[in-house]
Amino acid sequence: MQIIDGKATASAIKQEIAAEVEARVAAGKKRPHLAAVLVGHDGGSETYVAHKVKACEECGFTSTLIRREADVTQAELLEIVAGLNADPDVDGYIVQLPLPAHIDEQAIIQAVDPDKDVDGFHPVNVGRMSLGLPCFLSATPAGIIELLRRYEIETHGKHCVVIGRSNIVGKPVASLMMQKAQPGNATVTVCHSATPDIADIVRRADIIIAAIGHPGFVTADMVKPGAVVIDVGTTRVPDASKKSGFRLCGDVDFENVAPLCSAITPVPGGVGPMTICSLMINTLQAAKNKD
Repeated sequence: MQIIDGKATASAIKQEIAAEVEARVAAGKKRPHLAAVLVGHDGGSETYVAHKVKACEECGFTSTLIRREADVTQAELLEIVAGLNADPDVDGYIVQLPLPAHIDEQAIIQAVDPDKDVDGFHPVNVGRMSLGLPCFLSATPAGIIELLRRYEIETHGKHCVVIGRSNIVGKPVASLMMQKAQPGNATVTVCHSATPDIADIVRRADIIIAAIGHPGFVTADMVKPGAVVIDVGTTRVPDASKKSGFRLCGDVDFENVAPLCSAITPVPGGVGPMTICSLMINTLQAAKNKD
């Protein structure tokens, strides 16, 4: 059983990016600039954006954080988006999700300039991805594909079961896994809350990508020996023994599933670091697109 180490892989990629950035700057080109818009004080979002700011420093990027309180109006937020679209120094930016309930998330996403949409959420980028055209890939699915590539996990002709159908992970990773590419060329089944006999379907998978947000959902009896398991789950579970008062729990019962697998990602330290790394890759590409 092989542990797919997302933390170590992300660290190596960030070093590669940093070297390329310094070469760009030495050649007289601009340093990539990533901006982030953070609304409110959601704990997960605060942590995530802090990690992104740190990753920018490690990669040699310029970073900007724009904060607004949870009572910001949709009109004010759209104004911020328009300003970032018009700013020639900002190569890419993200509007951290989730947004407060009174904000129409899709309206905000669609207002982002697709050429600066380094989260890969705009319909233009989603459409281009589905056609296999150059685009900004959604960060978590792109991170998963990069892990499979770097660990040389065979996907050609394999049965991949994706558990979850979100616009951020489930749908795009299913699309990427069925592309004529390596990694890719898999036969993909998508399971979700309305799927009957999920356990029976998952049990037939060569590759399981669990992105359902349900701690410990994938149990040992659902995994065939030798399967590859990619755990996208990051649910905060109360834990008094931790300084933070919680621990991150994946969608997979790691302790009991891991011995059955040929390869598996841990939580934390698996897909999570690669999500932020993919954002850095997209931002560097956005800067190069303007060269």
